[in-house]
Parts: sequence; C-alpha cells; structure tokens
Amino acid sequence: MRIDKFAQMIHNEVDVCDLFMQDPTRKINSLLLDKKISFDPELQLNYVPKTSVYTAVDVSIEEFDAACQRNWFMPIEYQNLDIAKWVLDQCTSEEELQRAGQELLMFQERDMFTVLKYLKYLVDTMRKNNIVWGVGRGSSVASFVLFLIGIHRINSLYFQLEIGEFLK
Repeated sequence: MRIDKFAQMIHNEVDVCDLFMQDPTRKINSLLLDKKISFDPELQLNYVPKTSVYTAVDVSIEEFDAACQRNWFMPIEYQNLDIAKWVLDQCTSEEELQRAGQELLMFQERDMFTVLKYLKYLVDTMRKNNIVWGVGRGSSVASFVLFLIGIHRINSLYFQLEIGEFLK
C-alpha cells in the first residue's frame, strides 16, 4: 500500500489478497486500487466486488481538501434536511428558541449547516447501532444546538455557558 499526497491509501493486488486472507467476507468496494483487478470466474465468488482504480489528480492539496469538504457522505434525507427547522422544533421554551436561534445564525455565518446535518446523521447512526459516545467535553459543551442534536449531554442553558466559548 502506498499513500498519495492527499493521504489516500492506494492498494495493490497483493494488499487485496492479504485483506481477503485475513477476512474472506471483507468488502473492498471502498478501496482505491493501483490498477484494475480481474477475478477468475472459476473462483465462484459469492460476490464480485466493484472496485475503484486510483486516478492521480493534478490539483493542489488545498483544492483537493475543498472538494472533499463539498462531498459529505451521508444519506440524501440528511443532505436535504432543514437543520435549522429541526433544531428549532426541538426547543420547548422561549429561552431555548432564542439561544438556538442565536447559535444557528452563528453556524450559518460560518457556513456550517452541512456540518450540523452530518452530526445529526452521525448521532442517529450511533444510536441506531447502539454505539456509545462521550457525554461531552471541551468548548463544544457551550453549544446548545450540539446538545439538541445529541453530540453531548451538557445543557449549556442550564449551566449558563456562553456560546462564545465554542464559536470564537
């Protein structure tokens, strides 16, 4: 395996064989391969993986990073989610609505609504799969919106934490 300048892992045929030897049920669909691999039809595989061949791109690391940030891998229902409406619908008092609204404006100014959608998807996925995550730490606990999404369990309104501690 080699790693390109964008930190992408590029696998060769030996890597793929090693992965299959370690775990014959391993799916290799997400691997980037250095060349197309053909599978012998006489192997009678339960499935023939669809693989992706690595293609070198002639862009800067900054351009590559920006393109990756535009392509969030989450289901379409989360991509289309009106996150601001969802957050505001979770509020149960005028104080909560005011705080959530204030924070949402700050997230919007920083073009971070896609991040909030992804975090909602992440929390929902962890809950669905019974994955445990932390109760909250650091400056993120100052965000009431992140509390409503479920990223942490610290109610910043209750503890009178200022959002400025998180979104500086």
